[in-house]
Amino acid sequence: MRRAWRPVAAAAVGVCAFFGLAVSAPAAPQAQEAKVAASGYVNLHQCVYYSGSATDHFTTAVPSSDGRFATGTNVSTTADTQVSCGAGDGNYSPIGLLSGVKALNLASGRYLNVHQCVYYSSSATNHFTTVVPSSDGRFATGTNVSTTADTQVSCGAGDGNYTLVPLLSGVKALDLTSGRYVNLHQCVYYSGSATNHFTTVVPSSDGRFATGTKVSGTADTQVSCGAGDGNYNPIGLLSGVKALTVA
Repeated sequence: MRRAWRPVAAAAVGVCAFFGLAVSAPAAPQAQEAKVAASGYVNLHQCVYYSGSATDHFTTAVPSSDGRFATGTNVSTTADTQVSCGAGDGNYSPIGLLSGVKALNLASGRYLNVHQCVYYSSSATNHFTTVVPSSDGRFATGTNVSTTADTQVSCGAGDGNYTLVPLLSGVKALDLTSGRYVNLHQCVYYSGSATNHFTTVVPSSDGRFATGTKVSGTADTQVSCGAGDGNYNPIGLLSGVKALTVA
């Protein structure tokens, strides 16, 4: 004798509804942790230039807008170990000990944490900036790729003559999963009264010296800098932007 087919699942739902019981939907797949944007390296080249006649430094992490002060900052499948800098303009020349390169492995995490450390000598009335450690290791920075977003800047103490300026230093966590390009904006500020430059790649901690550094779906072609504080003003020819493809 054939048994009549019965919609067991439907009957079960009916019973649950009768007694006021909730029916659990099939479990949705759990969201996976955000993955890193790409493989390869952001090779961040830092070139510190100096004029002996002016007793004045400034730093480039991307080429200046006029192209005279070049850097080798790039994205590559290989890790750079030698810093690449332009020759300068004859007055300002590269200083090897303060320049440096760091290969940042994109596979290491979601965030490119750019740490900017600005040092100052009161005796020389002179600033300079590092975003990667200097070649001699005296002027360290915490720039890294990580699974976590850094919120506190990490800098070395300096060498006794040049000491850290916390208000001009800063850190920015760039989410590598939020766009195709890391747009590095370099803003060089100058005081005519002090005959002194300094550079920001991320905004200073006090916000007065802003930059447009960010991750975006579009490649920036125009540098974005803050207006400065009235004493130090942005210098367009020395500032610059470079869009690095990371996804």
